Amino acid sequence: MTSSNYNLCFLALVLCMTDIRSENDFHDHTRTTRLSKILRPCHRSDPNLNDCIKCAIEDVRPYLARGIPELFIPSCEPLYIPEIVMNQGNKGSVSVQSIYRNISVYGPSQFILKSVKVDMEKDRIRIKVWLPHLRMTANYSIEGRILMLPISGHGISEGNYTNIEANVLIQGNTIQIEGRNHFNIQDVAVDFQIGHASIYLSDLFEGDLELGEAMNTFLNDNWRHVAQEFKPILEETIGDLFKKFANKLCHKFPIEDFLLI
Repeated sequence: MTSSNYNLCFLALVLCMTDIRSENDFHDHTRTTRLSKILRPCHRSDPNLNDCIKCAIEDVRPYLARGIPELFIPSCEPLYIPEIVMNQGNKGSVSVQSIYRNISVYGPSQFILKSVKVDMEKDRIRIKVWLPHLRMTANYSIEGRILMLPISGHGISEGNYTNIEANVLIQGNTIQIEGRNHFNIQDVAVDFQIGHASIYLSDLFEGDLELGEAMNTFLNDNWRHVAQEFKPILEETIGDLFKKFANKLCHKFPIEDFLLI
């Protein structure tokens, strides 16, 4: 991979999923200086490059929960995602269309970075992360079938997820922006496993309490099967979000600012 500290750019972005509030402000020299103080530079020739990157990511951890206002990176506790649309289609035993808005995710800054492996020749990086606990709340709407049972509703959703392991494979390349080299993320492959999940969807079946409670009980009793059915589209959605938000930041800072020769 041709950049080490770009891992910090996109890891911070995937954990904080932040919008860039002002495109022009990232050209400000003082903000570039501020970022260079936060992100530890690594050397291309360092035989322990993977360890350097891992330490650099650990260095930035204290800033994730409270955010970095100077760089327009807000607090990621909670992490805010405006909207996720998932259309499962007629695949397997789950066929639903669902939309989640105003998503708040609590706990992402508590990640444990298990490993970082960089392949500079192939512009590729593998990251393994463990999260002890995530809690999510959102406004939802859903329509379709889950394990052959009909489901419909719109209201508030809440989920608690523990012991999450995620493997992320990032394929990148180098692009020119205003005559300088920048890292660009071409593709992101995400594979995750959840130790346990519990969910609650309010106002199912137009507020029918009996049917709603029965469906919530069914979903929690069968969460592993349901999660497995949703896993491919969730992994694709997370990868797309990762790529979109990470490239916003990575395209602002040239490689040479952080990856030393």
